[in-house]
Amino acid sequence: MTNEIYSEIKGLTVKDLVTIGIFTALFFIFTLIGGIPFAPNPVLTFYMPLGSALLCGPIFLLLVAKVPKRWTITILGIIVGLIFFATGMHWAMDLGYMVMGFIADLTAGIKDYKSKKMNILSYVLLCLGATGTYIVFFLDPAGWSSTMLKNGTEQDYLDTMNAAAPPWMLAVILIGTIVAAASGWIGAKLLKKQFEKAGLTA
Repeated sequence: MTNEIYSEIKGLTVKDLVTIGIFTALFFIFTLIGGIPFAPNPVLTFYMPLGSALLCGPIFLLLVAKVPKRWTITILGIIVGLIFFATGMHWAMDLGYMVMGFIADLTAGIKDYKSKKMNILSYVLLCLGATGTYIVFFLDPAGWSSTMLKNGTEQDYLDTMNAAAPPWMLAVILIGTIVAAASGWIGAKLLKKQFEKAGLTA
């Protein structure tokens, strides 16, 4: 099993790794762009995963089209998770991206990264990684707040966030993220009309 995994990783060329790096940077940038309107506001922060999921679909689908190989999505999830960890986000978001990146990789790999439907499902699963921090927030609000205080979040922000968090909000976050991420079909159309003809997905 170890040799098989090694062979799969070895199958990624230097060009593949560079492509993954570039698209991961774009993915993270658009994740921030989608989340910036929500994250700084303790009342709206719960909608951050939705905003991020709405924008990154085309980037994800183009990456998979460019590098349709095992570990591409896993590497994306790991790098995004590590960047969020470095910026002081809750460990559950970091771990969420890493774990869901691996699961998303397995999902897209079922059809050898060639099925648009499976690739979009893979993207939905990856986006759910961002909800990890909110799942922990609702399961253990005191522990979550303690961790974020250590990471530099102000107490006023946490107090307002706790006051604005009805029990049903977690369902909104999860369902909303799935719906927003499923809009990745827009990326599929973009891929078909603009990139396949230009030969950029070869």
